Amino acid sequence: MYQKYYRQFLQSQCSRFENPLHMACHSHHYWPDVTFEAAQQYWRDAAMLADDKWRLLFEKKIPAWQAAVARTLRLPAPDRIAIAPNTHELVFRLISAFDLTKPLRILTTDGEFYSFARQLQRLEELPTIEVTRVAKEPYATLAARFERELQRGDYQLAYASLVFFDSGVEFPQLLKIAARKPQSTEFVIDGYHAFFALPIDLSEAADKVYFTAGSYKYLGAGEGLCFMTIPANCQLRPLNTGWFAELTELENRSGRVQFDDNWLRFAGATMDYSALYKGLAVFELFEREGITVEKIHSYVLAAQRRFLTAMDQAHHPLLNRSNLICHDLENGHGHFFAFDCGSGEKSEQLQRELESRGVLCDRRQRLLRLGFAIYHGEAEDYRRVFG
Repeated sequence: MYQKYYRQFLQSQCSRFENPLHMACHSHHYWPDVTFEAAQQYWRDAAMLADDKWRLLFEKKIPAWQAAVARTLRLPAPDRIAIAPNTHELVFRLISAFDLTKPLRILTTDGEFYSFARQLQRLEELPTIEVTRVAKEPYATLAARFERELQRGDYQLAYASLVFFDSGVEFPQLLKIAARKPQSTEFVIDGYHAFFALPIDLSEAADKVYFTAGSYKYLGAGEGLCFMTIPANCQLRPLNTGWFAELTELENRSGRVQFDDNWLRFAGATMDYSALYKGLAVFELFEREGITVEKIHSYVLAAQRRFLTAMDQAHHPLLNRSNLICHDLENGHGHFFAFDCGSGEKSEQLQRELESRGVLCDRRQRLLRLGFAIYHGEAEDYRRVFG
């Protein structure tokens, strides 16, 4: 299913590398071949149907996407899954439902992705915003420390990642913590580095949390399509709201801005739906082939174990267990490893060293990240990573 275009990628790199190994799959997952035809089909539908495409999108394509996401996350209500081009748009739309002229207390961690971290820093310039950041390390005590603060403080909003983007470590017990949250706290879980990598069951927390993720990482459908699940009985009225949010009332508008009790509450405005077609194509492909998140996770775990075996035998000065942030594969870990190289200069140098051997990876300041995917062959032993 990756044969044609992944092979073309390999061929395109052969001028620089011999048999390259793509280990930045936690950043950009390569797309299955079916996404090419899906993108073409979107063009045909959008161009040929013109304005009639909205009926197809809102009556068939979007509900199909929502249903697929709901099955993946064990969610009971697909129509409560909002979509947008990126998670930042959805999260800020949620934040806009608060009156920012009044005190707003936010609980989070010091390990959130740049998008939320930057927005939070900007919000903190307002005199009414107070942010508490719980240190993510040591990870062994994170759950207890975060929940203690959550239950003790008067927080209107809590936000945390299920898998941290820099380390690959899974936040211990996060879904259970969220299910026990105070009623007055809106709780957002950033699931981007977990969705379609780790098996996730949101059935018990579905009416407690907003869960965000998208198609760009592990689903392998490209950028441009993200989602946010919405708890039942949500009464928030986003200040940032688009015309899609009143699609059901366009012909019967009242004097007051109304919100439907479904995903349209957090809807924005016109967007490009090519990623929706690609995402549906990947879902359909995996369903036909019997590929589940559980099978993907099992495959990657086996690859990670082979990597650790090769690493232990190599005695590399930087790529070793002392520098590996976490390698407890049995108790919650994402699909990439992160190595603390001690400085940004050392991680950059190591990245160039790996690239010279045809191993493509990425880094976040002093951390070098190496990811795993189902398009890595079962015979790959990863020894080439270590020279």
